[in-house]
Order: sequence, then structure tokens, then C-alpha cells
Amino acid sequence: MGKHRERTWHGRLIAAALGVTALAAATSVWTAQAGTTAGQPPTAVASAASHPERPAARKVAEEIVHASDKGPRGVNITIDDGPDPTWTPQVLRLLKENGVKATFCMVGTQARAYPDLVKAVVAGGHRLCDHTVSHDVTMDKKSEAYQAKEILDAERMITEASGGVHPQYYRAPGGAFTPYSRKLAASHGMRPLGWNVDTKDFEHPGADAIIATVRSEIANGPTVLFHDAGGNRSQTLAALGRVLPWLREQGYVYGFPVR
Repeated sequence: MGKHRERTWHGRLIAAALGVTALAAATSVWTAQAGTTAGQPPTAVASAASHPERPAARKVAEEIVHASDKGPRGVNITIDDGPDPTWTPQVLRLLKENGVKATFCMVGTQARAYPDLVKAVVAGGHRLCDHTVSHDVTMDKKSEAYQAKEILDAERMITEASGGVHPQYYRAPGGAFTPYSRKLAASHGMRPLGWNVDTKDFEHPGADAIIATVRSEIANGPTVLFHDAGGNRSQTLAALGRVLPWLREQGYVYGFPVR
């Protein structure tokens, strides 16, 4: 999501993440380091209890993806920061009514708090994306060990909440990717995911403004960013209800980001 989030929401996420970090520190120790050989992926070493039955992940490309698996007329709808008990069910209903599958970029603490919603997302045929534990938009300024813990702890939380479905993508909060975080995510089977159209719905500009942004910027690329958490998302819902059929009327088809 964008850099300029509501500070109160970010503060709540940080507070929740501190509790998660304290718990994790008592049960597991993470060590992350960059590979020393060209092309070697970074590694993250955890105790066996941290990932008890994790299957070997298929490494994916570490470049940030924007393209759609539906080709040049494809559109990828991505939904960030949830799940949220008020807004995520309403977003899911809208997507179902319009026959749209989306990618949900989930914050680890939110996924852990609302596992039934994570399962509902999966049951609806949507895909999961790792959006870190605490949504720290300054992650690119932090140590590799910190980045690894944020990414891999969130992956574990989301996977456990879903009942065993692993995230297929990683989206850095505020786009704060680093070469290390991209390589680490890719080595765990999570393709780094960017966006082309930032609707800025988190700024509450009004449904008309959100729709105008999509209409004017969709030519820039297929991946569109919305939010289902972090505040009142009634404007997002209103905009989605109008923009999803409009995109289809323009000849676009809905897909997922390329892996």
C-alpha cells in the first residue's frame, strides 16, 4: 500500500506486532543472511517448531511482478492490509457478485486474529499474499534479520490461519522492497508483487476519485491496489461496485499476477 497511511492504524499494527515478537522470541530463533555466492538465495534458519511440516517451496523469480496471467487485457485486483471483520466479508461479496478473483495481501497479525476470514478468502478462489507482520513501511532501512522475521513470521501466520495454504506472493509495505527481501521471498515460493494503479483509497478521497484514478491509470499496467482494512472502507466498496463492471465493459478480463 502507499507510504502515507493513517498513523493510528499503523500504530495499532506495530503494537500488535510487538506482542507477536515477544511470543516468538520465547519459542523460536530466526537467523537470516544473504548468500555469499552470486545467485545464491538468502537463507532463513528456524527451529523445527517454527515450521513443523512446511513442504519445500518452489523458488520463483525474484523480480517484482506486475503482469497478469491473462495477458495484455488482464487486470489483477489486489486487496491489502486485512483481513478485517467489517470490510473483508463485504469485499468478498462484491467480488463474488462480479465474478472476480483477487489477491489478498494480508498482514500477519490480522490473519492470526481472523483465521475464518483467511479461510473464506481461500474458499472463494482468491490467492494469498504475505504483507509482513507489522506493516513497517521503513523495512528497507532495517537489518536483514528484521526483514526475514517480518516476512517469514507473516508467512507462517497466514499459512496457519488458512489451514495450510501458503501465500503465493510477497508485497513489501509501502513498496519498501530490498534485493535481500525479494530474494528471500522468492526462495520461499512468494513472488514479489508490485502495483501499477494506486487508488489511494486509504486517503478517503471519495468513490468518484478512486474510480477516476483507475480509469486514468489502468493503461499504466494491470495490477490495481485497494484496501480492505486500516479504517473505514465504505468508499472502497462503493468504488469497487462500479469499477469492476466498468473494467469488464472495456474488454478487460480478471486474472492473477504472474508467478
